[in-house]
Parts: sequence; C-alpha cells; structure tokens
Amino acid sequence: MKMKEVNELTPAELDLKVQDLRKEHFSLRQQAKTGTLENTARLRQVRKDIARCLTEKTIRSAAKV
Repeated sequence: MKMKEVNELTPAELDLKVQDLRKEHFSLRQQAKTGTLENTARLRQVRKDIARCLTEKTIRSAAKV
C-alpha cells in the first residue's frame, strides 16, 4: 500500500484498515513462530503499512488542531 492510497481513505476506512492490518500482522507472527510462514517479506510489508496508516492518522489529527 502506498501513501497515495492511504491519503484517499476516509477516517473510518483508515481505522478499519489499521484494525485489519493488525489482525493480519498477528496471524503472520504466529505463522512465523510455528514455521508455516511462506512469504517472510509480507511480515515486514504489513508492519510498514500499519505505520503508514498511523502516520496519516497523526497528520490528520494535527491538522485539525
């Protein structure tokens, strides 16, 4: 997910996206621990997507003040 895509999300969609990504990250971590994770790069990608979404939320909240 690129920042351009994150910028286009509404605040409700952004919250939902963060929630979904956190669930996926948890699942991927469990797979990594059990040795069933096939795409190890996905773990890093999801973590960065979460950071992008949270950064956008922070930028939007700072702009409101």
